[in-house]
Amino acid sequence: MGGGVTERLPEGSEPLLPTKREDGGGSGEFNGASFAGAVFNLSTTIVGAGIMALPATMKVLGLVPGLVMIVLAALLTDASIELLVRFSRVVGAPSYGAVMGDAFGWWGRRLLQVCVVVNNIGVMIVYMIIIGDVLSGTSSGGEHHYGVLEGWFGTHWWNGRFFVLLVTTLVVFTPLACLKRVDSLSYTSAISVALAVVFVIITAGIAIVKLIKGQIPMPKLFPDVPDLASVWELFTAVPVLVTAYVCHYNVHPIHNELKDPCQIKPIVHTSLVLCSTVYITTSFFGYLLFGESTLSDVLANFDSNLGIPYSSVLNDAVRVSYAVHLMLVFPMIFHALRLNLDGLLFPSSRPLSSDNRRFAVMTVLLLLVIFLSANFVPSIWDAFQFTGATAAVCIAFIFPAAITLRDPHSISKKWDKIISIFMIVLAIVSNVVAVYSDAYSMFHKKSSPSIA
Repeated sequence: MGGGVTERLPEGSEPLLPTKREDGGGSGEFNGASFAGAVFNLSTTIVGAGIMALPATMKVLGLVPGLVMIVLAALLTDASIELLVRFSRVVGAPSYGAVMGDAFGWWGRRLLQVCVVVNNIGVMIVYMIIIGDVLSGTSSGGEHHYGVLEGWFGTHWWNGRFFVLLVTTLVVFTPLACLKRVDSLSYTSAISVALAVVFVIITAGIAIVKLIKGQIPMPKLFPDVPDLASVWELFTAVPVLVTAYVCHYNVHPIHNELKDPCQIKPIVHTSLVLCSTVYITTSFFGYLLFGESTLSDVLANFDSNLGIPYSSVLNDAVRVSYAVHLMLVFPMIFHALRLNLDGLLFPSSRPLSSDNRRFAVMTVLLLLVIFLSANFVPSIWDAFQFTGATAAVCIAFIFPAAITLRDPHSISKKWDKIISIFMIVLAIVSNVVAVYSDAYSMFHKKSSPSIA
């Protein structure tokens, strides 16, 4: 068994650094990542753009079922990661790809890497589009929505979409993407999580003030289901919830850099509790604040008068904090993208961290592709609505469940297999609903696509 794992390691499945004691950046000895740093990095991987779609799920499901579903999604994610880590330890696998390779061979590893590449490229293009929308504005349906910089300084060449995204890529994304260790991002991840909390605090504060003033009606606690079509609409919230906690592709890189690898379990639990708290409060207060006017991207609701003093200042604070949050999430997703793409293209080469030329070329090319796609290929959003949702549920649920059911080392328990079957069924239903709803939206020319 040990020889088989050793044979597979060169096939692009290495962690960003092969061992936690090496330092590919030449900045001295690395003694392992801390518990807090690992929690922030994993939490940042989880909390991205999807947070803005959650209040709209409350509008569809009602507060009670919606909040319960957020908790259940967290518990299911915890179970899938636990299965992944357990099977990794049996074979000493250093990456998600290595576990898939152990269970399903060459094609299993490649399928996982393709899914991570597709998912992460799509996610980062969407992040860049949102950052451009927030800072430089966007035009849709003949109407222009002013960005924060346009609102502050007026329309100029230097606050146009292309230039703002170019500066963001060169000044923010490139330096962070050049860091070779995931743990090097722990401070920016902490800031990113803090900014997500700032968004929650502002939203909650506005909702509480309006609640005290009696300006908020009683929210819908349960869904309205007057007919069969309404029942079908409930399922459109499933893809948002199922993909809300996708972080599995970064579990191994974070685990490999820990001072104490046994801490991965409490790190996962802590991150899921933290992210669930952010999700629950965002969903509750976002829906409470905007009610049935809640848009599929609640950030779009912060583009008008909130009906309280300093409304424009609070709107800008929400949008700027969220744009910076996405900027700091970007490099965490980028690390996993680069590692998995390297595994696909150079399966027999030495670890990426020890080949500076390959590392630099791949970093530059990926940033260039993402930048150009976000600026010049608007229809790519529609494409990733299909592929992104499919790849995400494969990474989060289908692959861990498939490994468990295949059980190459006979360590699965009966309960593990029951949970795995449930995960696969949920993932398939989620995919069917996501594809159908996206296709329906596209063919009926809905004005703005959902972030989910």
